[in-house]
Amino acid sequence: MKTLLLLGSGELGKEFVISVKRLGHRVVAVDSYQHAPAMQVADDWRVVNMLDPAALDAVIDDVQPDIIVPEIEAIRTERLFAYESRGIHVVPSARAANYTMNRKAIRDLASRELGVKTARYAYASTETEFMEALADIGIPCVVKPLMSSSGKGQSTVRSAAEAQRAWTYAMEGSRGDLREVIVEEFIPFESEITLLTVTQHAGPTMFCPPIGHRQERGDYQESWQPHSMPEVLLRKAEAMAERVTKALGGAGLWGVEFFLTSSDVYFSELSPRPHDTGMVTLAGSQTFTEFELHARAILGLPIPSISVERVAASAVVLASEVGTVRDYQGLEQALCVANTDVRLFGKPSTRPYRRMGVALAWDSTNASIDSVRKRARESAASIHIVTAESTSE
Repeated sequence: MKTLLLLGSGELGKEFVISVKRLGHRVVAVDSYQHAPAMQVADDWRVVNMLDPAALDAVIDDVQPDIIVPEIEAIRTERLFAYESRGIHVVPSARAANYTMNRKAIRDLASRELGVKTARYAYASTETEFMEALADIGIPCVVKPLMSSSGKGQSTVRSAAEAQRAWTYAMEGSRGDLREVIVEEFIPFESEITLLTVTQHAGPTMFCPPIGHRQERGDYQESWQPHSMPEVLLRKAEAMAERVTKALGGAGLWGVEFFLTSSDVYFSELSPRPHDTGMVTLAGSQTFTEFELHARAILGLPIPSISVERVAASAVVLASEVGTVRDYQGLEQALCVANTDVRLFGKPSTRPYRRMGVALAWDSTNASIDSVRKRARESAASIHIVTAESTSE
């Protein structure tokens, strides 16, 4: 039995813990607040400021993990090299975690070192540099904090009048102590996909069927699998994903995002862990869920194959106000929708647009993806979060 230390205990971490527990291992979940989703299913938990190197060192010394699994960006990632030098397995590797927790490092690796096709981009750490970047890249463009999660701080600038608001929003959405943004050329894409990519200790790189997704405010609202796309573009995306993950090294599941136009594919971002859009795999759309694949790859267990099992979709359940969760209404109505299920994450408090759950829908492989997406949205819209007085974590 191995002990895994999960750094970050959100909804993705919760499903990962369940998968690891089913394989007979022990998990200690860490986050900045009590009763985080993954803590509710882990063997033990700690509340730690993971941006404090001394606090992070202390929890490592206390738990003595065999494997460290980062789940969020707000971690003092440079400390992971020290833990790795002590013989602790960092997922997928200390180098990969450092690169992918920062959009600057991963974008430069992909574009400048590996020659992977991306949108044009520039960086800015001051408002003056930001305005210069806008002039260089041009409007419209996309602005993102270099360190953030779930689309926080991301916006599209469509006119000069929106520039100041985009800069302020990006600074507010930044995680950790990094205050820098990336300004990206706006690609007139037809769709966005996540290509879940699995690297193994011994075995070939494997790819899940592409996942389509729709975003609002830079955060995913719904996803579906498989996403229909030309075979030639899928193979091109797979080659890009394999090139970048191979350069970073290590074993695990990666969420690699791409923009698709009518004739080309552009690398966008990469996460070295299960992806929020990949929650659609909980609906049985493929052989294993993304969480089961991550667990198997980390633990060195075999993955015989990954194939489409059925058409599936997910739609998020969002909070609308600040408060403490007291109850959920509408579950009966949500679950009356044919071929649907619901996953409520168990987050103790709410804030506007916070993701509190996800509705899942599915059908046979020859079914219409649009009809499945509609059922997932209908189920999600039926659920309402009941809160008490406003509170903060």
